Amino acid sequence: MNVVIVESPAKAKTINKYLGRGYEVLASFGHVRDLPAKDGSVEPDADFAMKWEVDGKSAKRLSDIASAVKGADKVILATDPDREGEAISWHVLEVLRNKKVLKDKKIERVVFNAITKDAILDAMKHPREVDAALVEAYLARRALDYLVGFNLSPVLWRKLPGARSAGRVQSVALRLVCDRELEIEKFVAREYWSLVAHLKTKAGAPFSARLVGADGRKINRLDIGAGAEAEAFKKALETATFTVKSVEAKPARRNPSAPFTTSTLQQEASRKLGLAPARTMQIAQRLYEGVDIDGETVGLITYMRTDGVDMAPEAVAAARKVIGQEYGADYVPQAPRKYQVKAKNAQEAHEAIRPTDMARLPRRVAQMLDPEQARLYELIWIRTIASQMESAELERTTVEIEAKAGGRTIDLRATGQVVRFDGFLKLYQEGKDDEGDDEDGNRLPPMAAGEPCTREKIEATQHFTEPPPRFTEATLVKRMEELGIGRPSTYASTLAVLRDRDYVKIDKKRLVPEDKGRLVVAFLESFFQRYVE
Repeated sequence: MNVVIVESPAKAKTINKYLGRGYEVLASFGHVRDLPAKDGSVEPDADFAMKWEVDGKSAKRLSDIASAVKGADKVILATDPDREGEAISWHVLEVLRNKKVLKDKKIERVVFNAITKDAILDAMKHPREVDAALVEAYLARRALDYLVGFNLSPVLWRKLPGARSAGRVQSVALRLVCDRELEIEKFVAREYWSLVAHLKTKAGAPFSARLVGADGRKINRLDIGAGAEAEAFKKALETATFTVKSVEAKPARRNPSAPFTTSTLQQEASRKLGLAPARTMQIAQRLYEGVDIDGETVGLITYMRTDGVDMAPEAVAAARKVIGQEYGADYVPQAPRKYQVKAKNAQEAHEAIRPTDMARLPRRVAQMLDPEQARLYELIWIRTIASQMESAELERTTVEIEAKAGGRTIDLRATGQVVRFDGFLKLYQEGKDDEGDDEDGNRLPPMAAGEPCTREKIEATQHFTEPPPRFTEATLVKRMEELGIGRPSTYASTLAVLRDRDYVKIDKKRLVPEDKGRLVVAFLESFFQRYVE
C-alpha cells in the first residue's frame, strides 16, 4: 500500500479515483504546524532556530496519517507545486520522523500542475526529493514574517490603542495606500483649456480636430491656462480658413496579452467581473481542485498560484486547434506565440493559469458550474485562447490641418484608427484601470492633402487637472507586483487583512485609508522606517 498526502479533502477524493487500488490518499487540510504567537519562537542568535507547534485540529489528522503510514510501503508527498506546498510536505515529513513511523520507508515528492488523470499518472512516474532550497526560502520568509510582525505588533498595541498588527507585506501595502491619499490631499488643481474645431470635408463628411500648435510653436495639453487665451484662439479660429496639410495612414499591429498569472487574473477579475482578489482565488481553487462533470470529478484549470506565462507545448497546440475550429484558419498565427515574464523576481516555476482541456468550451461547461465559477472559467479560457491568436491589424490615421486667420497660422490635428483585421480582438480585449478618452477609437472620413475644409463650430472647454486616482484592489496588486513586494499567493490575503483590521475601507471600488491605518503608517515611518521602505 502507498500513502499519498495532499492538502485538501476534495483533491484527495479525486486523486484516489485516478490512482485506484494500492493507494490511500489522505489530506493534511493545509498547514499542520506554525510558530506559536509568543516570544522565542524564532531565535536569531541561535542561527534562527524555529520552534514549531501542531495545533489541536491538525494533531488528530497527523495521527491518522501516521497510523496509515505505519502499514505503508511508500509515502508520496503530493502537496501543491509551490513554495508553500513544498513547506507542507516538509512539515508533514518532520512530524512523521518525530513520531518514528518512517523507519526504512521510501519517501517520494511528486508535483502536478493540473488535477487531471494524465497529469497525475505522469507525475507519479517522475518522483523527486523534497526541495531543500524551496523549504529554506519558505523558512526564511516565515522567520521574517514572525520577527517583523511579532516585534512590531506589541509596540503598536502599547503605543496606539486599537491598532491590531504590523507585518512584513501588509504594512508596506498599507503605506502605498496612505501615500497615495497624501498625494491626493496635497494636490493643487491646475486650470487648462482645450480647443476643438468641428469641421467638414469637401464631400461634407464631419470630423473634429484638436489645437496642437500656433505660429510655429507646439501647444501641449496644459499650455493654455486661462480663459482669455482660449477665447482669443476661439475668435481667431472662427474667422479662419482650413486646409488639409497632410494625411498619414500608418499600419499598426496589436498583439494579445500573455495568459494569466495569479496577479493578472486577480486584476482582470476585479475589473471585468467585480470580484475581490480573495474571492477570485477561492473560485479558482474550486476550478483547480475539480468539479463534477458527467459523473467524474475533473480539474478545469491548472494551478492558480503562479507567476509564469509559459504554456506546455501540447496546450499551445490544443489552443491553436480550437482557434482553427472556432474562428477559422486566418486567426491561427504561423508560429506559436512565446511570452516572457515582466515581473521582478518572478519564479516562473509553473505554467500560466490555463484550462486543462482547451476543447472544453465555456458554453459547454457553464450548466455544470455555479454562475461565478462559469464566469471565471470563461475569462480564463478566453484569455488563454486569445493569447495564441493572430495579431489585430489596424490602420492609424493622422490628419494635420492648417488654419489661416489674418496673419496667424494655427495647427490642428485629427486622429483615428480603422481595424483592418480583428485578430484576437474578435475574442478578447484587456480591461483598463482608469478609462482614458480613447482618441484613436474614431474613424476618419477620406480626405487628401491640399483639400479645403469648412467650419461647423469651434469649442473651447475648461478643464482642471485631477489628482492621481486612489488604488483599486486591481491597481494595488499591479503596483505591488511592479515593486516586487509580496508573492502572488499573498496579494489576496494581504488586502483582506487590511480590510479586516479596519485599516482601509472600500468606497466605490477604491481603497480609502481609515484614520487608524494612517496613524499606523505614520507611526511605523517615524520609528521603523526600514521595515516599511
